[in-house]
Amino acid sequence: MIKVVIFGAGTVGMSVARALAEEENDVTLVDRNSTRLRGLGQKLDIRTVFGDACDPLVLDDADIGDVDLVLAVTDEDHTNMLVCQLASMIGNPPQLIARLRNQEFQNRSDDLFGRSENQIPVDNIISPERLVTDSIIRLIHHPAAIQIVELAEGKIQLMGIKADEGGKLVGHKIREIRDHLPYVDTRVAAVYRKDEPIIPKAATVIQPGDEVFFIAAPKHIAQIITELSSVRSSFVKRVMIAGGGNIGMRLSSELAPSRFRVKLLEIDENQANLAARSLPRTTIIIGSATDPALLVDESIESYEVFCAVTDNDEVNLISAMIAKKLGARRTMAVISNPEYAELLDETGIDILISPHLSTISEVLRFVRRGATQAVHSLRRGVAEALEIIVHGTKNTSNVVGRTIRELNLPHGTSLEAILRGDDVLIAHSNLVIEPNDRVIVFVMHKDRKQVAFVHKLFEPSVFFV
Repeated sequence: MIKVVIFGAGTVGMSVARALAEEENDVTLVDRNSTRLRGLGQKLDIRTVFGDACDPLVLDDADIGDVDLVLAVTDEDHTNMLVCQLASMIGNPPQLIARLRNQEFQNRSDDLFGRSENQIPVDNIISPERLVTDSIIRLIHHPAAIQIVELAEGKIQLMGIKADEGGKLVGHKIREIRDHLPYVDTRVAAVYRKDEPIIPKAATVIQPGDEVFFIAAPKHIAQIITELSSVRSSFVKRVMIAGGGNIGMRLSSELAPSRFRVKLLEIDENQANLAARSLPRTTIIIGSATDPALLVDESIESYEVFCAVTDNDEVNLISAMIAKKLGARRTMAVISNPEYAELLDETGIDILISPHLSTISEVLRFVRRGATQAVHSLRRGVAEALEIIVHGTKNTSNVVGRTIRELNLPHGTSLEAILRGDDVLIAHSNLVIEPNDRVIVFVMHKDRKQVAFVHKLFEPSVFFV
């Protein structure tokens, strides 16, 4: 357990507070909205402090002199930086994490932020907008996927696909992947059928509609997709984006210079003009993405991907639903309210993307200390993938020198792959764990006790130096 103070009770702050409290951390939440704090204090086992995050007296009330971690996640960059500056001036400064939305701050992070004399005291930056943009771009490049996670610094990928009738493996047993792709090393990590987890075995038959999560080196991903889906990666050429804000501008700037033809819809004329000046290769249209006539006029049926990324959940949901009905092949909507994620099947939208889940994953890697290098939330937070560095030797580690079978991981938890040096090793039961391995552990249905067991298992003994 660690002690955390979170400044900002917006969507990001609330989601992170809930996630940390569920893992039995000592959480204090600070905000100027007393009504919001009162509601959260009643629902969650957290302490709340009302007041301005930049008021030294409020910082005293939050007791930041006796915490392990400060998270400044308000909607204002300057507030978050000032909170970290003030927190750094106490006698025993905690770890400082700031949410920063301005792209320029992120581009110059190495120069601007750190603990040196002339730097702003921020240890780590989180940007939900950046995380969402990266996620959408990966999904555009792999249009058959419903979720893609890069592991081990991009050397391993975990991908979820909804199996359809056109997939070669659909209706067949998992063991047949090896027959179809004899030179591709992959492993099915989990199968979800009507939201129920199924532990994959060699004889498990993939059925249409199953969500199948598999793990492999990036170079093999495209080949594996053909086994499960009829969708091909090469078909995406035209992308329509609804919303010219932070995410929309980032998406356009990264997609338009490559092979994609990008059109951006923005209802605010001033923001649209700003986008037009900043994005010379993107076609800018002033108008509402929820206007069916406008979408028809802009030939929405000819677009392979429609992304709704405004700062309004309802606009994103409605516009994506309309775009799907009018012929867009694949639709995505960014939603901040986690309760909307339950509506996916009813809306007809292909993918709902939640910034708070990406942010929680980013924060958890700082909270879960020790050997854990990264935490990735999957399936709207139900599942989790952990990246863990193996420290120690046979004498100082619970896992070094043991085979995967001998780890006796809990039911529903599996070691899926190992990065050893630059080599990707897909897990099998007789694979022996070595020092400095980076292991990927998949938890099918996240349970606090299971996660705690995994962390304890890979934690080196007190004699490890």
